[in-house]
Amino acid sequence: MEWFLANSPMVFERAGQHLVLALVPMILGLLISIPLAQFSRRHSALRQLVATVSSLLYTIPSLALFIILPPLLGTRILDPLNVIVALTIYAVALLVRAAMDAFDSVDDDLRQAAVAMGYKPAARFLQIDLPLSLPVMFAGLRVVSVSNISLVSVAALLGVGNLGMLFTDGLQRNFVTEVVVGIIAILLLALVMDALLVILERVLTPWTRAGSIGTGAKAQSGAEFLADAKVHAGAGS
Repeated sequence: MEWFLANSPMVFERAGQHLVLALVPMILGLLISIPLAQFSRRHSALRQLVATVSSLLYTIPSLALFIILPPLLGTRILDPLNVIVALTIYAVALLVRAAMDAFDSVDDDLRQAAVAMGYKPAARFLQIDLPLSLPVMFAGLRVVSVSNISLVSVAALLGVGNLGMLFTDGLQRNFVTEVVVGIIAILLLALVMDALLVILERVLTPWTRAGSIGTGAKAQSGAEFLADAKVHAGAGS
């Protein structure tokens, strides 16, 4: 505890670096995965290809990817961009499958009702498919957030600043306290990120709470969601 209090500015600085390196790839991965998943699920052959490639990408060892990327990107080995690109690849590998499952979870009856109410394809996707897929999408995001926070620490082996440097420095000095502080800090960071995603999901999907008491209530909440979207969007035109 005394070591943490004496070195808290450094620990918080590493935590900030760690958070940026974990959060930016998650956001980029989501922005890439949503259109890719929507396009892939419309073509069965492409869907299978995307699913296979995403599985293969996630099997690439993180340290090897951090080392391979600098020559490919023309960056320095210590450039944080290497970590961001690598973790974005891992995020896409996880999120594209989660996004396809999320879009599949949307009730086809609601899609048909939206078509009958005059929604155009783009408006139906943005106002019906995407919002109603959020519960499953957030489940995937929570997995990616934990995965990224864990994988960022590997970049400390290359000298990229993050909480993982508490591990490398502690091991080099045979100072267990520093290693323990690093572990606790990463665990706390993962818990905070997960809690924030849970809160964000609840804010963005209020109808799920209304529909959680039963199937009938869930169907009603879906119908109410569609009616509200119709009112606010003017039939999506």
